[in-house]
Amino acid sequence: MFKKILIANRGEIALRIIRTCKELGIKTVAIYSEADKDSLHVILADEAICIGPPQSTQSYLKIPAIISAAEISNVDAIHPGYGFMAENAEFSQICEDSGIKFIGPSADMIRNMGDKAFAKKTMLKCGVPVVPGSDGVLTDITQAKKTASEIGYPIMLKATAGGGGKGMRIVYNENEIENAFNTASREAKAAFNNDGLYLEKFIERPRHVEVQLVGDQFGNIYTYGERDCSIQRRHQKLIEETPCPIITDEIRAKMYEAAKLGAEAVNYEGAGTIEFIVDKDLNFYFIEMNTRIQVEHPVTEMVFNVDLIKQQILVADGEKVADPPRTSRGHSFEFRINAEDFENGFRPSPGKITYLHFPGGFGVRIDSHVYSDYTIPQYYDSLIAKMIVWGSDREHAILRAKRAFEEFLVEGIKTTIPFHQKVLENEDFINSNYDTSFIDQLLKK
Repeated sequence: MFKKILIANRGEIALRIIRTCKELGIKTVAIYSEADKDSLHVILADEAICIGPPQSTQSYLKIPAIISAAEISNVDAIHPGYGFMAENAEFSQICEDSGIKFIGPSADMIRNMGDKAFAKKTMLKCGVPVVPGSDGVLTDITQAKKTASEIGYPIMLKATAGGGGKGMRIVYNENEIENAFNTASREAKAAFNNDGLYLEKFIERPRHVEVQLVGDQFGNIYTYGERDCSIQRRHQKLIEETPCPIITDEIRAKMYEAAKLGAEAVNYEGAGTIEFIVDKDLNFYFIEMNTRIQVEHPVTEMVFNVDLIKQQILVADGEKVADPPRTSRGHSFEFRINAEDFENGFRPSPGKITYLHFPGGFGVRIDSHVYSDYTIPQYYDSLIAKMIVWGSDREHAILRAKRAFEEFLVEGIKTTIPFHQKVLENEDFINSNYDTSFIDQLLKK
């Protein structure tokens, strides 16, 4: 077993990893920027090393500083969490070259599956359904127009190296495609230093459903259920739930088999997700693979009674993946609590938390790195906590979430708690009659 792990991340996910390491008897090393010196992950780690100023490019994204911290603290492995270095192929390769285990896939796997065009080709080869679209990266606007006319409008242009909604444009007719192509290409170049685009049929009123899986070094792949991540704003998830309330057991079984085939096709190692888009007729199509642990992994943990971070660590250490329960138990939601003012366009609200009270009780879990008198820095993602609730069924979980939010008190900053309370009273949400445009529709009312 690893003796010491460095966590190359910050905030709630860094603390989440530290907790599992402590339960496994593994020493932890936290890295932090000057802005994060008071974060709980820094306080609760066995060791903590400052690696730079507040800006991410000078700290959490600075590979030499992270590797130096790992070497001077003599760690066996690095856990990247999500974001930052989690899907950075160069970082994974440097860890390997430095004799440090990267807790995640190999550099080649990250690189290949991070290229959406390559990933789509790989899925096609192994029989996983994919959204109709271009055969790889588009060479120019002429090819884009030709492909769009063949599959029919509306279509979506996507950055091949994309994520977080960057380099994406919906095009409803040929008159719009040239401008959308040029705009998406420029945006992709600025965000990822790669202006490559591909094209897909745009699925109207879609649900976003992902399958959690874990693979080991012996070729075993296990699926741990699915999550519905359709409550999104600008392609960023705000509420996730499991199981997906609209798919049948028959479709669920087919989706799991497709996810397993996809992971087996690339000999996947570690925790990851195969992401699907589901249309109004419940047809599902592969959209991408995330080669890391997801922000929303706790909902799966709640219904399967499994520690996915533990599974990540054990697999990286050479153990076989644990065979999950064959069926899940009950229903779980995750609500992302961001330091944002949703009534003013989700404007960021950094600052000092003057009072904080987390909810509790049976079936309520809070993952957070903040506390009363903690000052939220302005430099990073606005996520300050995740509230995860479990219920015997979906209706019960919704009632429990309402009760928990009544106890959730944060003063000194604005948060998305009122937004979540508004969603929980919405009839379309209660009846699971929603898609990825739900938030846009809600805010118009």
